[in-house]
Amino acid sequence: MKTELYNDNFQNFKRYGIPKAQLVIADIPYNIGNNFYGSNPMWYKGGDNKNGESNLAGKAAFNTDFNFNIAEYFHFCNRLLKKEPKKSNGRGKSSDAPCMIVFCSFEQMPMVIKYAEKYGFKHNIPLIFCKNYSPQVLKANMRICGATEYALVLYREKLPKFRNNGKMIFNWFEWKRDSTKNYPKIHPAQKPVTLLKRLIEIFTDEGDVVIDPCAGSGTTLRACMELNRNSYGFEISKEFYRRAKDEMLSYVDDQIGFESFPGVMPK
Repeated sequence: MKTELYNDNFQNFKRYGIPKAQLVIADIPYNIGNNFYGSNPMWYKGGDNKNGESNLAGKAAFNTDFNFNIAEYFHFCNRLLKKEPKKSNGRGKSSDAPCMIVFCSFEQMPMVIKYAEKYGFKHNIPLIFCKNYSPQVLKANMRICGATEYALVLYREKLPKFRNNGKMIFNWFEWKRDSTKNYPKIHPAQKPVTLLKRLIEIFTDEGDVVIDPCAGSGTTLRACMELNRNSYGFEISKEFYRRAKDEMLSYVDDQIGFESFPGVMPK
């Protein structure tokens, strides 16, 4: 399986000759800007307001939260995704059709649906992710704290490929933090590898291509590595790119192969 991460904008995908994807996972900026850490203890030194504000106070998590262009984003993501199959594969209305998964805030959903329709994604399935924690701890005594994340499955005409051994798939999923022993914490908006693996397993098969246009910490690519999917990602930040390559994607499968026994390698 191929795993490629490029320190480049996804708009330049043609220069790399990568294949079109069965699944494009897109995590768009939430447009929080300078208030990214507004309800998070990280706003203060050591997480305690008695210590004063940290260097994250009043700071955005990444520059794209200011200049994100959703129309341009959908235009290129649409081109990264492969075309729908013309014929059914015998699975009724469901087929081997591709899809996009776009993580977004609840308030962004109408806007995402609007632009998705403009670029040919006429259908959507909302997804809800339930956490057993909330980063909004500083608001605990003032308001109800957010403990959910949201995404949209977007597709053109045919229902997207899904594989779940004939079992029902709900529109909500548990969102559990990854163990830092297994997966390093690199990006402030990092998605759990275990959650991404669940979504990738549903909408792809082994050997399929998955593309993450804004790869961040590389969790999507790591999930694909563990599931034997080909994956390609783009990340414009040199720091996130470096850490993703050195820490997240340094994963080595512990399965034993022929290369472990050079004397018995087939010729």
